[in-house]
Amino acid sequence: QVQLVESGGGLVQAGGSLTLSCAASGRTSSLYAMGWFRQAPRKEREFVAAISYSGGSTDYADSVTGRFTISRDNAKNTIYLRMNSLKPEDTAIYYCAIRYSGAYATRSYEYDYWGQGTQVTVSS
Repeated sequence: QVQLVESGGGLVQAGGSLTLSCAASGRTSSLYAMGWFRQAPRKEREFVAAISYSGGSTDYADSVTGRFTISRDNAKNTIYLRMNSLKPEDTAIYYCAIRYSGAYATRSYEYDYWGQGTQVTVSS
């Protein structure tokens, strides 16, 4: 079992920045990739970013490429999502997820556990 706890969400004006964190505890001794997804009201959950266990490989949704950066600190079992130039359309609940594989994935069903989510609201 593993527990994922997201933090760092909040209310920010358009053009602003936020950094989300996701701390993993429990079963963290295995190789694992992690990802960020988001779900806006009345929309399906969508992929945002993912990172391999080593941190050497990352991937981003087209909508956030160039604005968001995913990173990880394996010593702290924590991943981060730095979000710059935020737009109102980035408003959503952001979830982190863990996958017990060294390679990242972009589809939600490929992840094994999920956090409870953190709300990000971008005002215009």
